[in-house]
Amino acid sequence: MNRSNSNGDKKASGRQGGRFRKKSYARGNAPIKKNHGTKAPSNPDLIRLNKYVANSGVCSRREADIYIAAGNITVNGKPITEMGYKVKLSDEVKFDGRLLNPIKREYVLLNKPRDFSTSGRNEKGKRTALGLISSATKTALEPVGKLHKDSTGLILFTNDGELTKRLNSPKNGLRKIYHIELDKALRSVDLQKIKEGVSVDDKVVKVNDVSFIDSAPKNEVGMEIFSTRSRIVRRIFETLGYQVVKLDRVVYAGLTKKDLPRGHWRYLTEQEVINLGMIK
Repeated sequence: MNRSNSNGDKKASGRQGGRFRKKSYARGNAPIKKNHGTKAPSNPDLIRLNKYVANSGVCSRREADIYIAAGNITVNGKPITEMGYKVKLSDEVKFDGRLLNPIKREYVLLNKPRDFSTSGRNEKGKRTALGLISSATKTALEPVGKLHKDSTGLILFTNDGELTKRLNSPKNGLRKIYHIELDKALRSVDLQKIKEGVSVDDKVVKVNDVSFIDSAPKNEVGMEIFSTRSRIVRRIFETLGYQVVKLDRVVYAGLTKKDLPRGHWRYLTEQEVINLGMIK
């Protein structure tokens, strides 16, 4: 049936093939999309300069942009002020003359359970502390110092070689607090000997503090010590005729076990990293 407009002209319906019929894209009539070209893949060997600087741990990306604009960053000896500038991982990048490392520094704190080794990589059938933090990062981390397999408590993992070297240095003896359980009650006279300094391998070991734990049996003591000598807490008590049954590191360089259950890990906060970085 034909319809007419007000001028009497006939207007064909869409069904009859009139000029108002919607265009069909059947039978290959679909419009051809213009090819605007494919996006070139990014080069994995290049990294934005601000990210390079931020990954080195110097500052945030936003702050890096400020330093770049000010000319504080050099690439292969040449100051770079261009925003968005990209560098190769093999380039020599310096901030105020200090050579930077582009690998992002990571810091993971673990509350280690007993019977987990802190040395060695993950091996089949071997329980290691590294296995407990395997989901934290894909970056290879190393423990700062060691914690005996039979001991529990805090141990720090990082890929920051400079920090690890400083924390492990004997001159930077870090504050560590242990909760110790002995095989028998500690005599008051031996407690006093520890306070005054016990000789281990012909070298006197000084402790900052040692005391019985409130409302606990006399075979449980707390010790604050700064020494970096291997297994030194156990060796102090062995020298006096005691065996350490349990040894739990509850504080390490200002880091605590608060809200960190046994067997769990967490990333250090920005402030904690800054605090550790102040250790020279």
